[in-house]
Amino acid sequence: MIEKINQYLQEIKTFDSTDPDKIEQLRIKYLGRKGLLNELFAEFKEVPKEEKPEVGKKINELKKEAQKKIEQLSRQAKQEGNKQKIDLTAPAKPYEPGSRHPISLIRKEIIDIFNRVGFTISEGPEIEDDWHVFTALNFPAEHPARDMQDTFFIQRSPDVVLRTHTSSVQVRVMKDNQPPIRTISPGRVFRNEAISARAHCIFHQVEGLYIDEDISFADLKQILLYFAQEMFGKETKIRFRPSYFPFTEPSAEMDISCTLCGGKGCNVCKYTGFLEILGCGMVDPNVLDNSDIDSSKYSGYAFGMGIERIAQLKYNVNDLRLYFENDIRFLDQFKSKF
Repeated sequence: MIEKINQYLQEIKTFDSTDPDKIEQLRIKYLGRKGLLNELFAEFKEVPKEEKPEVGKKINELKKEAQKKIEQLSRQAKQEGNKQKIDLTAPAKPYEPGSRHPISLIRKEIIDIFNRVGFTISEGPEIEDDWHVFTALNFPAEHPARDMQDTFFIQRSPDVVLRTHTSSVQVRVMKDNQPPIRTISPGRVFRNEAISARAHCIFHQVEGLYIDEDISFADLKQILLYFAQEMFGKETKIRFRPSYFPFTEPSAEMDISCTLCGGKGCNVCKYTGFLEILGCGMVDPNVLDNSDIDSSKYSGYAFGMGIERIAQLKYNVNDLRLYFENDIRFLDQFKSKF
């Protein structure tokens, strides 16, 4: 039996291959469930008592040598395999260029349009207090107008909220500056709404504010007509419908001629020929007074629009959820729109 074990040892020591299949065959032959080592252990029971120490030592030596050899050759095979995967003569693989998110594209386009007519950019915190989000904007405590916006309250406090609109930024601008003020406030806002194709709990707004002496609704109409035609084309028409917002009086919602049917009527615009894009109005004197601006001397207008809504019309996107899902198939469509 010693002679047979020595033959096995010689075979293992002389085995020299980094072929993974051959290494596996060697492992199965010696270390497998039905391998030679298990056979030797079975035969060991029949070995005379006086020979067992020497034979047992030889079997253990064979086992250790087999394990050592297989581990060594497996490591070499892996290293050689990694080297073979790198073909230094192969041409470089081009990196796929990324793309800006459609929301970022539209946000930048809106900012550029208003920059051209003198509007500055103002930003503020997303976590706000009740005064900036509601009270300063003519939302009295317990006023039913607060129910228009489903608010996220944080820290178990009724005074700390996630802002529901970027009008809170306008309040900060008015408190820190005296007219003339001409600014837009782009940013992310939050409302406790069920997520669907038409609504989301997170979205983005751009709100505009212009305060100076003798500002009228005609000025508001002209700036919004300019915006609509710059964004959607010179043939775009607008219309205003009376509405209600606590911080503007009078208030209106603005529609543009449908970007799909050109105002002729289709299922997207419900055959009216128009699509709503924003709300607007003249700044309520109470809002000016709350911000330490003399409402007897100054007047102003304000407007606000959802960036997702503008992107939806611009790119014919029919599901708001696509903006937040990071689906490469969706985002790849905007590679050419840097």
